Amino acid sequence: MGALHPLHLLCLILSVLAITTTAHNITAMLAPFPDYSLFNSYLSQTKLADEINSRQTLTVLALNNAAMSALAAKHPLSVIKNALRLHVLLDYYDPQKLHQISKGTTLTTTLYQTTGNAPGNLGFVNITDLKGGKVGFGSAAPGSKLDSTYTKSVKSIPYNISVIEIDAPIIAPGILTAPAPSASDVNITALLEKAGCKTFASLIISSGVIKVYQSAIEKGLTLFAPSDMAFKAPGTPDLSKLTNAELVSLLQYHALTGYTPIGTLKTTKDPISTLATNGAGKYDLRVETAGDEVTLKTGVDSSRIATTVLDSTPLCIFTVDSLLLPAELFGKSPSPAPAPEPVSSPSPAPVVSPSPAPISEAPASVASPPAPPMETQTPEGAPSDAPTATSENATSDNAAADVKAPAFAFLVTVSATVLGSIWLS
Repeated sequence: MGALHPLHLLCLILSVLAITTTAHNITAMLAPFPDYSLFNSYLSQTKLADEINSRQTLTVLALNNAAMSALAAKHPLSVIKNALRLHVLLDYYDPQKLHQISKGTTLTTTLYQTTGNAPGNLGFVNITDLKGGKVGFGSAAPGSKLDSTYTKSVKSIPYNISVIEIDAPIIAPGILTAPAPSASDVNITALLEKAGCKTFASLIISSGVIKVYQSAIEKGLTLFAPSDMAFKAPGTPDLSKLTNAELVSLLQYHALTGYTPIGTLKTTKDPISTLATNGAGKYDLRVETAGDEVTLKTGVDSSRIATTVLDSTPLCIFTVDSLLLPAELFGKSPSPAPAPEPVSSPSPAPVVSPSPAPISEAPASVASPPAPPMETQTPEGAPSDAPTATSENATSDNAAADVKAPAFAFLVTVSATVLGSIWLS
């Protein structure tokens, strides 16, 4: 096969350089702006920051300290989290795009919609281009008003993440009045049974581990519950052969101390301790992420997180496809020692008659969710001009700082290699 034409190689360079490896950290982006310190703090407390950092092509509707204080007043963290999910749009909007909306109004998906707990249009936000250079935001629920208005652009990494300020929180009907379940109200076994994890629920009751789970909820708890099918899968060990202490360790291995939603798991790089952890490196888990799929690795087997049963601060419950088998209980047995070589009985030395020395031969060489139909009305008047109020930091001047060095080094290496190929040709 002939060498590539230099022009083709140049095109290859351009296509490699076009690969975007931009990453972002929302808390770091907001850190230089004290006006959003309270908003930034709640993104961290609710772990929404991890969810934002694990996604691309989104818009964060930031609230200044006064607006955030009004939203958070007298509400538990789980309610605040759902309200803030409405302020994370799963599409990229900068000031220019806000005024290029088809027909001047649109409904866009938010993080709240991804929870599966937003009936009807509650997980969508209405964006409407108004008269006089204004852009309005409001819940997409029928009858909702555009109570929030675009103020300015705060910062952006083009086409990856845009942070813009709105002057008031977006409130979906009922989102602030929904009762937040307290730790004592959560019936873990009922949730597990409803999710198809009856075997696991039965085991944590009979072993007494349910009491360990319940006592840990107040400070945060995350459960990985194997489905009933997981216990019937080929190769699943016979748990009846475990001692009671071993069974308790196995069940505690399926839980983490602390509230760890899926977004946090996606950004986890280091091994994570479990309730069974009793020493450094003991009974820990590793997390691998491929797109939206999260896999837990034990050192013996791996299991995919299948569904989210509950995500309500301070408790997360997930179902997993397989039983998590810790190496401390199910580590591979050592390889058998090699059998000794057979000892052959000595045989008499043959009588050698004198002969010419043999000629030695040279040794032989060894081979080597579409948006729902809109039920809102388009305001009178044609879309207005783009907003002019922008922050001095609204551009992506510092976007290069958000690009990870290894990815950049990789691009430079590939480019140098390809340029060398062009030169040699």
